[in-house]
Amino acid sequence: SSGINAEWPLRPGNLRSMVQEVSSKRTCVRIGTHNGSFHCDEALACFMLKLLPAYKDAQIVRTRSPDLLSQCDVVVDVGGVYDPAKHRYDHHQRSFTGTMSSLTDGKLPFDTKLSSAGLVYLHFGRSVLDQLIPEVSDDHKEIIYSRIYEYFMEEIDAVDNGINATEEKPKYHVTTTLGGRVRDLNPPWNETKQDFDGQFERAVAMVGEELVKRVNGMANVWLPALKIVKAAFEKRLDVDSSGQIVKFEQGGCPWKEHLYKLESGADCEGSVKYVVYGDSNGSWRVQAVGVKGEGFASRLPLPEAWRGVRDQELSDLIAIPDCIFVHASGFIGGNKTEEGAMTMAKQALKLANL
Repeated sequence: SSGINAEWPLRPGNLRSMVQEVSSKRTCVRIGTHNGSFHCDEALACFMLKLLPAYKDAQIVRTRSPDLLSQCDVVVDVGGVYDPAKHRYDHHQRSFTGTMSSLTDGKLPFDTKLSSAGLVYLHFGRSVLDQLIPEVSDDHKEIIYSRIYEYFMEEIDAVDNGINATEEKPKYHVTTTLGGRVRDLNPPWNETKQDFDGQFERAVAMVGEELVKRVNGMANVWLPALKIVKAAFEKRLDVDSSGQIVKFEQGGCPWKEHLYKLESGADCEGSVKYVVYGDSNGSWRVQAVGVKGEGFASRLPLPEAWRGVRDQELSDLIAIPDCIFVHASGFIGGNKTEEGAMTMAKQALKLANL
């Protein structure tokens, strides 16, 4: 079982009757947001609210009319007001500078200005997780709550507020982000009949599906891997007396962040240089551990002379049988046997005088 309990369907057509301009006559619970062009943050904010029992059957009212917004039970991304007591969650006003850190007295260490998605997640995120992964313990939900913000929500907040990921000039264009895909759902400027509400339905469905997938992955894939990584980390001295090699019997589990945290907890940050694991083809890999927060950089890439060399040529070069390859960047190599992969890792350490 995936553990996901998202009762609200993800099909775009199911929103059509809810996304609309309405008259002033009050008929049901309403979620207000702006009309016209839409962005990722309000689409995600609406999806999260619709997961909650209080708003499950709510209409989504797309308008900028103050009179109509005043009749909504909750308003996101419009209205110029942030007031959680009145369920108003806009971030565009000059006075708003809130972050996860500033609005939680530093309990969450994220300093990116919040968008409407981040505001809804701040106030309702734990309840959203209760709906999606009810079987997960509260302690684990808290880990997932923080991780969802760091690895999913913060990007949406930053992009909507015009905050670049880096101060350096990008070397290439990134155009396939979730926010970019939502932007592309807006009707073309030269389309005769622009169906903003219909396209907003699709945006809400798309971002919602992405959120559900991320939560599911963290609860049922990423978190269970901690036990495996912890056991391997604790046995690292049995694998090699240097403590710089960790071995998994089978690859595929997400290990990097777990390893960083385990190192930090053991006061040995940066100590593990290589991870050795079996792959799905029955062979073995030796992978250089990445430098935390530095993209593709490795703590100790495999030796330069090995890089880009394959098969028997590689075995002859380094005097280790059954070699398969070493990547041109040195971040990973392969051998047909566990012993061969371990020997590659140990020899790489020796050549680096470690």
